[in-house]
Amino acid sequence: MQASRPVHRAILCAFSALALAGGGDSHGAADALPYPEALRGTQVDDYHGTKVADPYRWLENIDSQDTGNWVAAEDRLSREFLDSIPGRSSLAERLRNVWNFERWSAPVRYGKTWLYTHNDGLQNQSVVFVSSDLSGPARVLIDPNTLSNDGTVALREMAMSADGSLLAYAVSDAGSDWQVWHVRDVATGKDLPDKLEWSKFGSASWRKDGTGFYYTSYDPPKPGSGLKSANEYLKLYFHRLGTPQSADGLVYARTDKPDWFIASDVSDDGRYLVIQASLGSDEHNLVAIQDLSRPNAAVTPVIPAPTATYDVVGNIGTMLVVRTDDAAPRYRVVGIDLAHPDPAHWRSIVPEGPDTLNFASLVGDQLIVHRLKDAHSAVQRYTLQGRLLGDVELPGLGTVSGFQGHSRDTEVYYSFSSFSTPPSVYRLDLATGHVALWRTPTLNGFIPADFETQQVFYPSKDGTRIPLFITARKGTKLTGENPTLLYGYGGFNIPITPKFSATVATWVQMGGVYAVANLRGGGEYGRAWHEAGMKAHKQNVFDDFIAAAEYLHGMRWTNPQRLALYGGSNGGLLVGAVEEQRPDLAGAAVVQVGVMDMLRFREFTVGKAWEADYGSVADPQEFRTLYAYSPYHNVRSGVDYPATLIMTGDHDDRVYPAHSFKFAAAMQHADPQGRPILLRVETRAGHGQGLPTAKLIDQVVDMFAFVLHAFGMNEPAAVAATRSMTGRR
Repeated sequence: MQASRPVHRAILCAFSALALAGGGDSHGAADALPYPEALRGTQVDDYHGTKVADPYRWLENIDSQDTGNWVAAEDRLSREFLDSIPGRSSLAERLRNVWNFERWSAPVRYGKTWLYTHNDGLQNQSVVFVSSDLSGPARVLIDPNTLSNDGTVALREMAMSADGSLLAYAVSDAGSDWQVWHVRDVATGKDLPDKLEWSKFGSASWRKDGTGFYYTSYDPPKPGSGLKSANEYLKLYFHRLGTPQSADGLVYARTDKPDWFIASDVSDDGRYLVIQASLGSDEHNLVAIQDLSRPNAAVTPVIPAPTATYDVVGNIGTMLVVRTDDAAPRYRVVGIDLAHPDPAHWRSIVPEGPDTLNFASLVGDQLIVHRLKDAHSAVQRYTLQGRLLGDVELPGLGTVSGFQGHSRDTEVYYSFSSFSTPPSVYRLDLATGHVALWRTPTLNGFIPADFETQQVFYPSKDGTRIPLFITARKGTKLTGENPTLLYGYGGFNIPITPKFSATVATWVQMGGVYAVANLRGGGEYGRAWHEAGMKAHKQNVFDDFIAAAEYLHGMRWTNPQRLALYGGSNGGLLVGAVEEQRPDLAGAAVVQVGVMDMLRFREFTVGKAWEADYGSVADPQEFRTLYAYSPYHNVRSGVDYPATLIMTGDHDDRVYPAHSFKFAAAMQHADPQGRPILLRVETRAGHGQGLPTAKLIDQVVDMFAFVLHAFGMNEPAAVAATRSMTGRR
């Protein structure tokens, strides 16, 4: 139990050998685009005595006719530009070919039922399967592809009852974070009448007797405001099967804390409801329990103040097993006796080590510990007393997930992938430690052995040593001409680790280089690494990314004209800030669902939760920091910005799409004769979660086409060369 916490033969030609036909130099008056006119308003705000203009405030009203007309005109311009780039259809063909491989999740057992998901390759959404024997046939329990014609209704969360007879599942529509819970009878495959609305960000957890489950939800928003109004006062409820949502019992809420997140889980033995709560995205949380063996038991604090991270992994009788960075910046696992929860009585189970202890799970009376060793996975098994049983041997430098199960399990499954190796699922025998392959895909048109990932380290501006993964075809020559994508995130304690992506595989297959910088602000090296990229220290993240680009230039992997910066969400903020601070660094920038207005992010949906990482405009010093790098507010006229593709979704209720609208309008106004600055708005799409495969492929094709055009490169030459050498399409 773990409580929930608040993507052929060798091709011998490289891009550097492509004919510079079709795209040409994308800069210059000949390529100037007729951007739709965006009225510059007179709105000025006063922040602690500083007057700040916000000329595009009107674009925050995404439902207005004026905004709708402007967005429609922007989208028409973007489609005309992107569709006119030569070779787009060949790019799409190549990407679909690589993308078309089977994918499985790691199975988990509930009673006698195994649960997992599977995608045959190009299905818009993965399908849920159940089986009583993983060596035999399985049957479909839920096929989300049947829920909508365009694949935009997605399965977001699942929770199976302890005996495997019932599945609570949540679906979302058009990419929104809002979820609607349903309950399916596993034996019949039919839904029960239960339906729970206005849930967001949370999973569900069943009582062991199967009478119902716990979930979180908000009060219904005002009509028409569901995609933009602030989300406040999350509540934890218990839903008893067969009763209406209005009868659900309130279990826990913070009426004094509108911006707190709440998560819960029922312990594996069924005795305790474990509640974890935190202020927004703050990693520090409190812990409380409710003893379900006693009727009407009160919720009792165990960790009453959120002074550190406390991830409850499970329990051993009356002792909670907790992963924490309390007195251990790279985390440790401790035992907390519920009768004596004071830290003086904690028992050390797995001490802090040199590598970040990223997660842990209790399964089969063992503790499975996942560490990050310079941002890639290492896994060990321990007894419940903390004695090391051994390492779980992994196939290489990559990332694992899974290892979820129950105390009586004798086996557990996990998935492993790397930048060049698609996810394979393995079975771990808990008694012997033996590992066996359960499922692995066959790839079309991509041979992992032809590619390699190396990890290097480079100094940032202040001398801090930053890891950088570089993936490319084996034998790639350092000519300084290789087309390169540089990705970064750097925030919210989220580690960026080596994982397979058809996007990356297609890029490197075409001869490109893919680089990932593990920036401060992420979770690669524990609390100190995270805090070094938060609030007043956010500039460190940008400096780290800039230094990564300079390293790639200096080592002759690429040059500024052949480098594209890429990031999404907090990574979109990163790219926007860096291209403004160092417009000479790259030839292209892709800003996806980015947080671009750092003075008003808290006004919409869940934005206020991010103040834990970014800071607040209500604080004078934090305002000055935010204003200094806010992408929207730091656009300057007369600057030669990289070609910029700004991408968002019309149903993004995580990062409000007006962030992208305002940034695009400001950039186009500042540089109307410069390189292309496009706004691409995906319809019936949100922040990215649940996006159907067809839309994902379309997005990537547009991104590749845009970047190649900015580089002055013509992809069809690569396709033609590939076909002539391989004799295949």
